[in-house]
Amino acid sequence: MKSNEVSPSNSSKGDAENQEIDSCGKLPQLYEDDGSGNKSKARDGFTFATDNHQVHTFDALFLDTTPPLRSYEHKMQELADIESQYSELIKQHAQAHQGPVQHEASGLKISTEAVIRLGGERFIQSCSSTSSMNDISIASHPYGSSFTGLSDQEVKDVQLIENLLLSAEKVTHQQYERSIKLLDWCDDMSCSSGTPIQRLVHYFSKALREKVDKETGRASSGGSGKKDVENLVRRVVSSNATATLLYEKSPLFQAGCFSGVQALVDGVSGSKNVHVIDLSIKQGTHCTILMQALVSQLDYPIEHLKITSVGTTSKQKIEQTGDWLKSFAESINLSFSYNAVIVEDMLDFNKDHLKLDPDEALGVYTSYGLWSMIGQQDRLDSLMNVIKSINPCVMVVSEAAANLNSPNFVHRFIEGLFYYGAMFDSFEECLGREDENRTITESMYFAKGINNVVASEGTERVIRHVHINVWRKFFARFGMKETELSMSSLYQANLVAEKFSNGSCCTFDRDGDSLVIGWKGTPIEYVTAWKFS
Repeated sequence: MKSNEVSPSNSSKGDAENQEIDSCGKLPQLYEDDGSGNKSKARDGFTFATDNHQVHTFDALFLDTTPPLRSYEHKMQELADIESQYSELIKQHAQAHQGPVQHEASGLKISTEAVIRLGGERFIQSCSSTSSMNDISIASHPYGSSFTGLSDQEVKDVQLIENLLLSAEKVTHQQYERSIKLLDWCDDMSCSSGTPIQRLVHYFSKALREKVDKETGRASSGGSGKKDVENLVRRVVSSNATATLLYEKSPLFQAGCFSGVQALVDGVSGSKNVHVIDLSIKQGTHCTILMQALVSQLDYPIEHLKITSVGTTSKQKIEQTGDWLKSFAESINLSFSYNAVIVEDMLDFNKDHLKLDPDEALGVYTSYGLWSMIGQQDRLDSLMNVIKSINPCVMVVSEAAANLNSPNFVHRFIEGLFYYGAMFDSFEECLGREDENRTITESMYFAKGINNVVASEGTERVIRHVHINVWRKFFARFGMKETELSMSSLYQANLVAEKFSNGSCCTFDRDGDSLVIGWKGTPIEYVTAWKFS
């Protein structure tokens, strides 16, 4: 059942076990002693065990310790492990109340999440069967009772997911020729302009192929180099016209924006002079919403709003955003000032850049503005120490609801399938197949992100979204306490979604005090509010 109602259940799907931090800011052991002197993977996760029995501890957000692969001694042991290893594929979502196949009222289609789960179910069956695991799976329709009612295209989509997973499984066992054979089939059956599943498989197949090339020495694993990595981050987080147009057509993006801005307004409520430190100004759309919300407060009319935008790149765009915001503020008779702080390195950022006034209420806002520093612990720590020193009334943080920082390749691969699958699904609902902005976003941003998650390791892997629990324990280091979002914030998210014909595809849930915004049940974004104790 899909609903816009906020329920108290926890909607988090990602496996955050590898990301847990203790009170000292360190992870527990990734491997636990089984009593025999060997180290095994901590329960409920799965990986391929190490041969050197080394116990890994590392800072949850920052240090990559991808375990090496192992060769199973017995084929039967491998098959016995299949279902537990890929349990996430068939585990039911907290929001998936009607089983994996969820037909719309019109009977037209099922979600990409349902297709991925069905493909995962078929994959596990294939791997556990007595038939050869080397052959490409060719679908017979229907697969079984749980597949009854699928259209021919949906059956083909399920088959695509199954064979993509089979290929990934071959890669983990270094069976590269078999993996390439499966990828060749996936490439023939998928494309960048087809169904959401065909598009998803098209880009994941390309990423898997690059991973194979790196592991077999056909392509350099040393990489892209620091400059290319920085360009990838800049491309994903920067402002652009495409992002603006996507925002206008997506209830998913607007719901997160409106609820986050309302949380910011709640945090500075009652103040006539407000100063917002914005760590992710982008095109500044959320700032116009903030301006209108502050102006509309009758009990505490705003006298002056100051916005300080902090960034390390795109100086010209940030300044242009400021000029546009000044014009908008003038149009609604709001006294407004704008300060662009561009530092070469976040380590150079300090409170003196902020031009603070003791009479102003401070708020900090960041929407997808922190994840890019997960691989740079010193920068993120430095930024948070500066924020702690100014003691804002509230800090609003929105980040992706996906765990793409697992050191385990298969965990990242599966989590990425669900996350990007939901994004492709939302574009299918909100944009036409030939929409230029959709093509640009999928081919440039999603493709680069998927490739980075699947094919890159170490410092090259910069797409490192983490589970909300990781952020909670990270923020706790700085004395931050999560505060419950107000009913107004939740109402804003619902109100925005209801204005769209496909707004019912947006799902809202709670994870502790945070709001989880999803697409057809798949978590996409967390919206949280924090105060310093």
